[in-house]
Amino acid sequence: MALETRPMTDADRLPVAQIYADVASERNAIGAEPPVDVEARAASWQLEGSFVALLDGRIVGSLSVQPVYYHGYGEIGMHVERGARGQGVGSALMEAAIAWARGEGLHKLSLSVWPHNDAAIALYRKFGFVEEGRRVKQYRRKSGELWDTIDMGLLL
Repeated sequence: MALETRPMTDADRLPVAQIYADVASERNAIGAEPPVDVEARAASWQLEGSFVALLDGRIVGSLSVQPVYYHGYGEIGMHVERGARGQGVGSALMEAAIAWARGEGLHKLSLSVWPHNDAAIALYRKFGFVEEGRRVKQYRRKSGELWDTIDMGLLL
């Protein structure tokens, strides 16, 4: 298994958006829920601060840092296809994002994660992210349920 990460390119937009839609269909890993307009999502993807992970040459996930340069921090969003989880993909993406953020002069990375996403929380803690707060019943899901999120941050 060959794992690599690299900055996202224009040609990656559609495969990344398709993986995003597939992860959204799980309804428990990321905030999005189906249906996802794959073409619209692909067209709107921000390339600056975005990275893709490839297993044996095939894109299996991505991570985007949305920098807020005025305040010196970046917000992270990540998704990895189900079959590629537990194979170092998230770690490789986090390493790329942290290195990029430091190179951009950001002083902090932030993210939100569902409290039930134990694997993601463990990954973020592995890289030094700490829990900074909890948003109670912040997100209304299509089912009508109200979900909390945990806010985490990493000082660079």
